[in-house]
Amino acid sequence: MNASTGHAVVIAGGGPTGLMLAGELALAGVDVAIVERRASQELDGSRSRGLYPRTIEVLDQRGIADRFLIQGQVTQRAGFSGAFLDISDLPTRHNYVLALGQQRCEEILAGWVAELAVPTYREREVTGFAQDVTGVDVELSEGQWFRADYLVGCDGGRSLIRKAAGIEFPGWDPSINSLIAEVEMDEEPEWGLRYTDQGTQALGRLEDGKRVGVVVSELYAGQTGEPTLHDLSEALIAVWGTDYGAHSPTYISRFTDMTRQAASYRDRRVLLAGDAAHVHYPVGGQGLQIGVQDAVNLGWKLAQVISGTSREGLLDTYQAERHPVAARVLRTTMAQTALTRSDPRIEALRDTMAELLGLDEPRKWIAAMITGLDIHYDLGEGHPLLGRRVPDLDLVTAGGPVRLFTLLHQARPVLLNLGEPDGLDITPWADRVRLIDAGYAGPWELPVLGAVTAPAAVLIRPDGYVAWAGDPADPGLADALTTWFGPPAA
Repeated sequence: MNASTGHAVVIAGGGPTGLMLAGELALAGVDVAIVERRASQELDGSRSRGLYPRTIEVLDQRGIADRFLIQGQVTQRAGFSGAFLDISDLPTRHNYVLALGQQRCEEILAGWVAELAVPTYREREVTGFAQDVTGVDVELSEGQWFRADYLVGCDGGRSLIRKAAGIEFPGWDPSINSLIAEVEMDEEPEWGLRYTDQGTQALGRLEDGKRVGVVVSELYAGQTGEPTLHDLSEALIAVWGTDYGAHSPTYISRFTDMTRQAASYRDRRVLLAGDAAHVHYPVGGQGLQIGVQDAVNLGWKLAQVISGTSREGLLDTYQAERHPVAARVLRTTMAQTALTRSDPRIEALRDTMAELLGLDEPRKWIAAMITGLDIHYDLGEGHPLLGRRVPDLDLVTAGGPVRLFTLLHQARPVLLNLGEPDGLDITPWADRVRLIDAGYAGPWELPVLGAVTAPAAVLIRPDGYVAWAGDPADPGLADALTTWFGPPAA
C-alpha cells in the first residue's frame, strides 16, 4: 500500500451529512478530510427536495443560510402523508420549507467546505479499516491508506463502515417497493396523486414542461438491481392502465420502506452519522434533515475530544441525544407510510388525521415535530429552555444590535448574560466560551411550549442548544461549563 499523510478525522462519504460534519470540524480547527466515491456532487436520480426550518436554522447559525435561500423556493406548508400543514405561525425566523434539490444543496455545502480548505479525495472509497487504542488505519481504493484519530461513516444506508465495525442494524424489512423517475411521455397523463393498496402514486409536471416526475409502486417481491424503463412501464400500467408512452428517462431509481437504525452510533474510534445510522421511507422528507443535524451535534464534541478540551466520554452524549431523535423520525415515517396506502379503513384513518390536523393544537404539535423545532435533549431538570434550541433573538449589545445566531457563526459556545453587564466571570473557561453581555426585551417563545420565563443568562452550545439557563449566581453554571466544555483552567 501507499502511505499517505494522516488526518485527525477521516469522513467516509461526501453527501450532506459528511459535508456538514467536515465544515463543523474545520471551523474548530480540526484536520479533517473527506473520502468520496463520486467525481463531483452530481447525483443519479432524485433525493431530498428541500430543507426544513430547523435545518435552515442550523445553516443560519453558521452564516451560510442565504446561500441556499437565494436558490430555492419558499413555501409555508409542510406535509404529513398527504395532509398539508400551515407552518407560518411557528416561532422561528425561518417559518417555511425551502424547496431545493439535494444536488444543489450538496454543491453549496461543498463550496463552503472548500472555502474552509478541507481536502476531498474523490473517486475513492474506504474499503476497510483497523482501529487500535490510539487511532484508525483507514484503507482506500487505489491502494492508499490514512492514519486517523477517528473515522466517521457518512456513507449511506448500505454503509461499509457500519458493517465492517460489526454494528447491528435492527429494524423492519421492506413492505413497499417504489420507483421514482423523470421521463417524457407521448400522451398527457392523469396529473396528481392516487392512493392504492401499494402506496401513494404520483404524476407531476416538471419545470421544463416536457418531463414528468413519476412515483409509482411495484408489487414488492424483493427486487434488486437497477430498474429499467420496462419495469417503470409495467408499474405505470398496473396503476393507471397505461404507461402514457413513457420514454427517454433522465433517471429511474428504486426505494423501499425498509426502516432500520444502528444499535450503536459508535464503536470506539469509529462513528456513524446520517443514513449510515438510520434509514426509512422518504415520506416526510426527514432523511437529509436529521443527517445534517447529526453532523452538527457530533462535530463540536469530536473537536473538543481531539483537542483535549474534553474527555472521550463526551462522545457518549452523541448517541444519547441523537438516537432518540432518529427513533422518533422512524416511528413517524412508518405511521405516514401506513397512510399512503388505500383501503376503506385507511381512508377513514386518513380523513380522521386530516380533521385533527385542521385543529390548531395538533397541527402545531405535528408541525414542530416534522420541522425539527421541538427537539429536546434530556439534560435533566431546570429551566424550560434546557436541552432545547435557543431562539434567534434580536439582541442589543454595546457594539450595536445583533442576531443571536450570528454569535454562533464560528461554532463556539456562547454564554449570554442578559443581566447586569460584567456580572459574570468565567475566566477559567474564557479560552473556550465566549461571554456576551446583551439586552433583550421581547418574549421567549418556544414551539409547542409557547412563552417561557426569560432567563438571566443562557449557556449555548455550538449546535445552538441550551446547556444551562438561569441566574448567574446558580452554582449549576460552573457544573454545566465543566460538563460540556471541559474542566476549568488552572
